Amino acid sequence: MTMNTRIEKMRNIGISAHIDSGKTTLSERILFYTKKIHKIHEVNGKDGKGATMDSMELEKERGITIASAATTVDWKDHVINIIDTPGHVDFTIEVERSLRVLDSAVLVLCSVGGVQSQTITVDRQLKRYKVPRIAFINKLDRIGANPFKVKAQLKERLGHNAVLMQIPVGLEDRHQGVVDLVNRKAVYFDGADGENVRIDDIPAELQDQTDKSREEMLDVVSMFSDELMEAILEGRETEELIHQAVRNGTITGDLTPVFMGSAYRNKGIQPLLDAVVHYLPNPADVVNYARDLDEDDKEVRLESVPEAGCVTLAFKLEDGPYGQLTYLRIYQGTMKKGDQLLNTRSQQMIRVGRLVKMHADTMTDISQAESGDIVALFGIDCRSGDTFATPGLNYSMTSIFVPDPVISLAVKPVDNKSSDNMAKALQRFVKEDPTFKTYVDPESKQTIIQGMGELHLDVYLERMKREYRTEVETGKPQVAYREAISQRAEFDYIHKKQTGGAGQFGRVIGYIEPNSDSSYEFVNLVKGGNIPKEFIPSCDKGFQSALKMGQLIGFPVTSIRTVLVDGQSHPVDSSDIAFQAAAREAFREAYMKAKPQILEPVMKLSVEGPSEFIGNYFSSINQRRGIIISTVEDGTFARVDAEVPLSEMFGYATTLRSLTQGKAEFTMEFLKYGKLPTSIAESLKEEYRESKQKESS
Repeated sequence: MTMNTRIEKMRNIGISAHIDSGKTTLSERILFYTKKIHKIHEVNGKDGKGATMDSMELEKERGITIASAATTVDWKDHVINIIDTPGHVDFTIEVERSLRVLDSAVLVLCSVGGVQSQTITVDRQLKRYKVPRIAFINKLDRIGANPFKVKAQLKERLGHNAVLMQIPVGLEDRHQGVVDLVNRKAVYFDGADGENVRIDDIPAELQDQTDKSREEMLDVVSMFSDELMEAILEGRETEELIHQAVRNGTITGDLTPVFMGSAYRNKGIQPLLDAVVHYLPNPADVVNYARDLDEDDKEVRLESVPEAGCVTLAFKLEDGPYGQLTYLRIYQGTMKKGDQLLNTRSQQMIRVGRLVKMHADTMTDISQAESGDIVALFGIDCRSGDTFATPGLNYSMTSIFVPDPVISLAVKPVDNKSSDNMAKALQRFVKEDPTFKTYVDPESKQTIIQGMGELHLDVYLERMKREYRTEVETGKPQVAYREAISQRAEFDYIHKKQTGGAGQFGRVIGYIEPNSDSSYEFVNLVKGGNIPKEFIPSCDKGFQSALKMGQLIGFPVTSIRTVLVDGQSHPVDSSDIAFQAAAREAFREAYMKAKPQILEPVMKLSVEGPSEFIGNYFSSINQRRGIIISTVEDGTFARVDAEVPLSEMFGYATTLRSLTQGKAEFTMEFLKYGKLPTSIAESLKEEYRESKQKESS
């Protein structure tokens, strides 16, 4: 097979969706129909096995995907690399880093729930990385299934140019198959596991609906091919012309073809695989850029050819039984066993040792891999997001978006053995997951872990216990508060110290003011060299060091602009340290004059479940200082979207279960920082003052 043919017949896809839309069940069926596995296993693991792509014991027990899993399958002479990603927002980094390296995605939607809260988040991530997608409306066998409603929601809520490529043959318990609108045939899935695809004539009662839906489909897709538009006008459109037009629109991201079925009932999967091959891009169709570190980060277009220098991105790390396993996406060139590659972040050379293709938690050794491939390497030391390149190419791929953690927890080992194991576990988890952070509090000397939510930290504590035999005690969850100023305040501070020999001198004049976004900004307006150029960065460093701990409750200061207007230096006594100290103290002096306030993380909450409990949803949100933003009621299903402070959400899962007989679920993600009510702010300040007094005494 030539290189061009190899690339043309390759697809790198992710399977993404709201939690419990059936992503992992769909992945399991894809593995079965592509003959990667010989028996279907279910997510809930009732047969004691669990889904293939949920290889972690915790995933099998909880019936959720925690870590993204990679595999490679063959379908009709095409190679498809697949990554099954989590749906739960606490594991959003797994979705982020998978989408960063994939060329396209299958967006799975529930035919009853439709576009749900996490669907919106996943879609935002797809758009961030410009990932083309096709949609698969799953669970047509469920009561209340309505794929036409879901297609409308794709347009209204996500802004997709969605077009139905199929219509259902029956819904709910009468769901039998689908009608293919391209070739005007009904498709049924016979056999014990739906493995026998049967093509038949369209049922008479669906003929009118088929003609109408096909006409709508052709109207939309003809916009992406002048040749198809002409052919339609002359009544000579072909399947090939339709496929090409759909592919054109899908690759540019201007079209979302919609397919449907029921993964659990083994219906609709084979046509979806055909759609992946027909409509989604191969690696050469996608333009990727790197930054040339030797040329001031100039953008360089990467070419999907084997002769070029190798450029590859490490997007995921795992600490397995044989050492660190590093997942890589090759963007350019060829990687062979024994090759020397440069880690362009650390400037360290590595040797390619054991090179493998992954299938969930099993692997196959290979001797080389080429552009477009997703592979894994053993025994190299690196971080998630590092770029490896052929020596001479000092390139860096753009990094993965990493959200800040919003919750922290103090952890304490119960004995000395657990202490050593806890340190090893934390070191590994931090390396694996950029959203999981840990540090030792300098005041309390406690070990603090930080993450994206209760479930996120809970999973890591459970993994610590199982994988490292580490028993830990946990403190009360701590919310990641922030401090911010509410008005402008000026400073004029002189730092002067004389201790025999050269002293320290630095004067800084300026003001601090609120910044409209959440970032820190430093503005230098010093004229006439009153502060020498080489000490301006020292002032910036000093201001930044003062931001790390505010004076109200000791949390970082955010949303601030620091403006340096003037100053004074001494020819002998001024230094980097002197100006850092001057800036730090000037900031502290001005801070309390700027009416500082405490901000708390506010979460976007979506509660979904039976509409009979909608009153309970409202009351549970109101009791937690929540503000209801919108409500959707659709027959027996309801969704309530709200903004709620994170500090009020601990234990909400238990409360919601008891209020709804376990029938409702919720998702929550960070939205913004909002002002904390005065009464709560005062009690936090009092606690902080008392803790400082205890330390000083």
